[in-house]
Amino acid sequence: MSRAAKVFILDDDELITSMLAKFLQKEGYQVQVETETFHHITHKIESWSPDVILLDILLPDQNGIDILKELNARDIPTQVVMLTSDDTAETAVTCMKLGAVDYLTKPFNMDEVKIVIHNILEKEKLKHEVHFLRRVYSELFEKDIVGESEIIKELRSKLGKMARARVSSILITGESGTGKELVARCIHKIMNEGGTTGYRPFIAVNCSALPEPLLESELIGHAKGAFTDAKSEKKGLFELANGGTILLDEIGDMKPNLQSKLLRVLEERTIRRIGGHKEIPVELTVIATTNRDLAAAVGKGEFRLDLLFRLNTFSLLVPSLRERREDIPTLAKYFLGHFAEKYKNKMIRSISVDAERILCSYDWPGNVRELRNVIERIVVLESNEVIMPWHLPKEITKPPRSAEHTSSYKFTLPETGLSLEELEKDLIQQALTMTKNNKMSAAKLLNLSYDSLRYQVRKFGLEK
Repeated sequence: MSRAAKVFILDDDELITSMLAKFLQKEGYQVQVETETFHHITHKIESWSPDVILLDILLPDQNGIDILKELNARDIPTQVVMLTSDDTAETAVTCMKLGAVDYLTKPFNMDEVKIVIHNILEKEKLKHEVHFLRRVYSELFEKDIVGESEIIKELRSKLGKMARARVSSILITGESGTGKELVARCIHKIMNEGGTTGYRPFIAVNCSALPEPLLESELIGHAKGAFTDAKSEKKGLFELANGGTILLDEIGDMKPNLQSKLLRVLEERTIRRIGGHKEIPVELTVIATTNRDLAAAVGKGEFRLDLLFRLNTFSLLVPSLRERREDIPTLAKYFLGHFAEKYKNKMIRSISVDAERILCSYDWPGNVRELRNVIERIVVLESNEVIMPWHLPKEITKPPRSAEHTSSYKFTLPETGLSLEELEKDLIQQALTMTKNNKMSAAKLLNLSYDSLRYQVRKFGLEK
């Protein structure tokens, strides 16, 4: 049962205070009255912690406005309603500026007193509920990133701090399939948790999926007549995302010419449509993701250093699944529950110890996305109660080839050193050439799983 709200009355008119006290007590409030000693009254108020104070402006030995100022200075959490015989607008404005939430003019109607106090308490109740929901929603949004490993806890902590600070640009890096877009969506949700300003858009665009001219038009829009097919003006995605978040996925594939225009948007927070002359302000958060090494791309002249500096002010690295193996059982069970519900498969309820051990020992080159796909496939195709090792794909369950079946060739590192990344790329290219681009055969040559090779091929841009 909730406690009755407390109302503190400060007025030297005993007739008024007695009448108010009896009325409010009848309405179910706890009431305390002070009619004589007003010096140091704030200490008395603070110790009783009232929800509402009815404070007369004209007191015999102290001005009520001075008490109001002292309450504010001491940051005492209470709502003050001023009582006054002066009904001029100037008095009301003065009281409101000093923090009073309302005022009542004497002689006042008791029903009016009742309504004013009721409304104040309802607003305070709503504020507390909003605060509570914001905290709960924040925790829920951050829990979208499943896992309790230290590296994931640190990631959740960092993204939460960045989101609540509402930073203007964030760079998210990590291998393909680690969940970079999920992190971006969590940031957007936390930024707008419990918001009262209405819908805030989240727009995602894949920078590698569109050719440069089309991507530029999509991002910044165009004016009517800017080019042959521009029969009307078009808002770009930066404009459409105004007030919210735009996700630039695979920003490492963006061409240098467009990178310079993005840098201008980040620095000046304005865009100019293609063929247009008007500067259009945009207030939004820009989140960029990539699985490329942007520092290496800068060295190759493929990415602007100033843009990297601008984006890298706030950055997050999403760990690969092999870097947080302790989260694999949790993730697998999470996906199992999710897909069992989605496909109405109530048969599969758990994962055997042996199957879980195999899942944890596999390197998951496709990361969380690959694990998700494996569990989804099992839920759809199998009907056992428990996932067993033989339900798992062969590339996960097969043991690594023994040493006697592998080459005994030993590579000698030159004294001048070398680039391990370039060596890997060269070996993969050689394997693809020897097998006439047969990825399955190339994977066997390199003692890799098929998915591992596919990941490396994409990583080094060897698809062609």
